Amino acid sequence: MTKLDGRPVVLNAELIECIECIPETVVCLTNGRRVIVRETVEELVNAAIEYRRRTLLPFAGRIRVLRRPED
Repeated sequence: MTKLDGRPVVLNAELIECIECIPETVVCLTNGRRVIVRETVEELVNAAIEYRRRTLLPFAGRIRVLRRPED
């Protein structure tokens, strides 16, 4: 991401609570911080989806649901 002043910033995608467009794009984090960036909401959503895809893909097909033994 890019702050309004042109500086790059990397945010932990796991901490993103919401993204607002007012008209600047504001990323709200779960820790209460807010970061104003140049990217659009759509660009950030696509980046978050890609991040999740990359981080979860290695585990696809390996995740099992554990069930309690029946009484």
